[in-house]
Amino acid sequence: MRAIEILLSLVNLLLAFALVARLPRSELCLRILAPVALLVAFAQVLVEGSRWQMIPAYVLSGVLCLVWLRRITTKSPLASHQMSNRIAVGVGRGLTVVTLAVSIALPLILPVFHFPQPSGPYKIGTLTYHWTDASRPEIFLADPKVHRELMVQIWYPAKTRADSPGSPYMQEAAPLTAALARLKNVPELAFEQLKYVTTNAIPSAPVADDKPNFPVLIFLEGAKGFRQMNTFQVEELVSQGYIVVALDQPYTAASVVFPDGHQASGLSLNQMRTLIHQSYAPAEQAPVLNGQTLEKGIIPYLAQDVVFTLNQLMGLNRADSKEILAGRLDLNRAGTFGVSLGGIVVGEACRIEPRLRACLVMDATMPTDVVKAGLQQPVMWITRDAETMRLERRRAGGWSEAEISQHQITMRATFEKAHAEAYFVQVPGMFHLNLTDVPYWSPISQQLGVAGPIDQRRAYKIINGYSLAFFDRHLRHKAAVPLDGLSKEYPEVIFQRAS
Repeated sequence: MRAIEILLSLVNLLLAFALVARLPRSELCLRILAPVALLVAFAQVLVEGSRWQMIPAYVLSGVLCLVWLRRITTKSPLASHQMSNRIAVGVGRGLTVVTLAVSIALPLILPVFHFPQPSGPYKIGTLTYHWTDASRPEIFLADPKVHRELMVQIWYPAKTRADSPGSPYMQEAAPLTAALARLKNVPELAFEQLKYVTTNAIPSAPVADDKPNFPVLIFLEGAKGFRQMNTFQVEELVSQGYIVVALDQPYTAASVVFPDGHQASGLSLNQMRTLIHQSYAPAEQAPVLNGQTLEKGIIPYLAQDVVFTLNQLMGLNRADSKEILAGRLDLNRAGTFGVSLGGIVVGEACRIEPRLRACLVMDATMPTDVVKAGLQQPVMWITRDAETMRLERRRAGGWSEAEISQHQITMRATFEKAHAEAYFVQVPGMFHLNLTDVPYWSPISQQLGVAGPIDQRRAYKIINGYSLAFFDRHLRHKAAVPLDGLSKEYPEVIFQRAS
């Protein structure tokens, strides 16, 4: 809850207690605090912005103010024993208690949450770019004259003032939350509060100047996801001295809004599933998309987004249109990481692109070509065991036995065939969405089956700890602290290493 929301709930709580408890000073409390509650409600709407979860609090403040007005106009004592309808009074008090409980519970269950301050020494800046790949047509559209477009957000180590306002979590919240609501078959109101969430990143902040440049990591989102979906991980890496470049991949992301206002909505999950599965479980008859037969599905096409991004970053490093990042990207130390679909694309991108020097795959089946060839770069998998996947199926659905087997076998086979150092990190009790920001969205995500039984703060600490150690070792060559040494700090993790 935000600061004025908490204040409004506290004032309403005191008022409700005064009304129901019938203490000697209740009349005085009501007369003093009722108008205060109304003023705080107005302030909350004006300063923080209204949201539907606060409607019961607004209603309660208004009703209590009306009670106060009635009291000062009728001059009758609060809850007088001369009142003829004691049942109505009791019902009114009961409704007050229920409304109070709901007014506190709703904004807590669907909060405007805050990302914790990352642990590294750097502040965080962010910029957004719109890039068009003139060499590739957009295969998700029928018109061959339309070229592939990407929305790209970059986070970087920065110099900022302590009081600098953070950037929005979602830059185009309305279409994105609408798409997420359709995906989960819930009302759009369930995600409306996300438009108020801010991050620790400051738009267009100056780059930190203690180093000439910083290593670069490219982040890839999951299917029907969005580029900011791993802000918990991105901000930690940036605070430790990395530049992170996140791609919104149109038509596989939930929704992408371009600067001229046109949108690219994600395909349905059924369409996407067929096009993705072709890369690791090919059907005899390859899927066709807008008249084009995709023998290996869409993963090779999505991996080309990464190659294109590296080329664009080379140009940006020479001359940045925003005059902030030129010369500050160390593309000789470039890596990539992704979750779910993004992890699948990471595997393929690392297979075809030697400029990527370190690859982090999070909970993703590996394409057949990657399994056959192995990866030349150092690679880490962060995932969970098969039994945890079965537990997720029992609580939230999905993950057939065939999918679980394919998921585990392809990751394990690629790990065992690695041509460089490789690490296999399993975290028991961690569900698929524990690897994203989603558990932040509600404190009851575990009860809803969205998050696994692992403590979410612990899950984030494990993910960030292994991610940072991996990239530090292979992009900064900090070999003094081996990754297997993290087992002492995280004894629940099942860690394996191959080289």
